[in-house]
Amino acid sequence: MVRRIDVIGSAGVRLAAWEFADPPKVCGRGGEGGGRSSVLLLHGLMGRAAHWAGTSRWLAGRHRAVALDQRGHGRSERPADGPYTREVYVADVETVIERLGLAPVTLVGHAMGALTAWQLAARRPDLVRALVICEMRASALGAASQREWDAWCKSWPVPFATLADVRKWFGEDDPSLERPRPARGDFFAEVMAERADGWRPVFSRRQMLHARETYVHEAHWEELALVECPALVVRGLDGSLGRAEAQEMVRVLPQGVYAEVPDAGHYVHYDQPEGWRGVVEPFLAAALPA
Repeated sequence: MVRRIDVIGSAGVRLAAWEFADPPKVCGRGGEGGGRSSVLLLHGLMGRAAHWAGTSRWLAGRHRAVALDQRGHGRSERPADGPYTREVYVADVETVIERLGLAPVTLVGHAMGALTAWQLAARRPDLVRALVICEMRASALGAASQREWDAWCKSWPVPFATLADVRKWFGEDDPSLERPRPARGDFFAEVMAERADGWRPVFSRRQMLHARETYVHEAHWEELALVECPALVVRGLDGSLGRAEAQEMVRVLPQGVYAEVPDAGHYVHYDQPEGWRGVVEPFLAAALPA
């Protein structure tokens, strides 16, 4: 079962949140869930809440799990002129937590969603109980990275004739791939929609470029050091977060824990869902009260 929850984010932007499991029948503290702890899942740039469906379903056995379509993504509003800054992404999540009664919440974030998670945890420790950071660097990525990312987006052969073509290009034919990644193709197939001329992204690549522009030029170590709660740093063995940097992030975090998932690329929870669960589940069991 899937349940959509409409919520207003910062500056009145309409956001869509999702529960991918039967909602609890007992109401209590924390909205719905009879006092169970809450988990809010935050996708990365170009992602959507549906990417967390598998994770959300196993989390729902012990927690109230909610996945958010962040502004500009999925079914949430895409304001033509933004803003798509770090401040509004963090403010949106803060607003969602408060309006859905999720605090104190565990934040699980992938890539850009992980940065949003630790920035909020640093600013509002009262709202965040634990944190999972997946495949997000604390170092500045730099101007060259932004130019390369822009060129990569422009290289997409849109429109795609079929979803099979989407999966093949992102999973096999993309020149940036070192080896085939079928799960990557599946990941991008979920963010395409059929138009009159074929399959195109559901998001604006221009807006995604603007969103990325707001965090690639700066390092985020100082905010990471301000995270007081238990925090798990997860990297895919073949992902974009290197081992040395991930371990330094764990050292900087006051309560940091390190984990890596073998045979996984950047999209860890898609590449190796069982390996992902195998590192996240025990961390949550240790970090959260029964």
